[in-house]
Amino acid sequence: METRKAGPLRFDIGGMHCAACSSRIERVVGRMENVERIAVNLATAKAQIWLKPGTESETVPLIMERVARMGFLEDVGLGYLTLAR
Repeated sequence: METRKAGPLRFDIGGMHCAACSSRIERVVGRMENVERIAVNLATAKAQIWLKPGTESETVPLIMERVARMGFLEDVGLGYLTLAR
């Protein structure tokens, strides 16, 4: 079994308007199971998320759902969340 750490997943997140928005995403997602680390950049509207190896398929949908519930997807014209490869 390979123990190499994978790089971060990159997400585009729309609808952030201030540092409190990006801090809230970091705090909420950072506490989720299987999330090892998260860094959100307000200026570029991007997040990098490091997950425990082998948990991507179960964790990514949960992250997207959680961020949507936080209100960052409620207006299709302003908010978006995509997994950028």
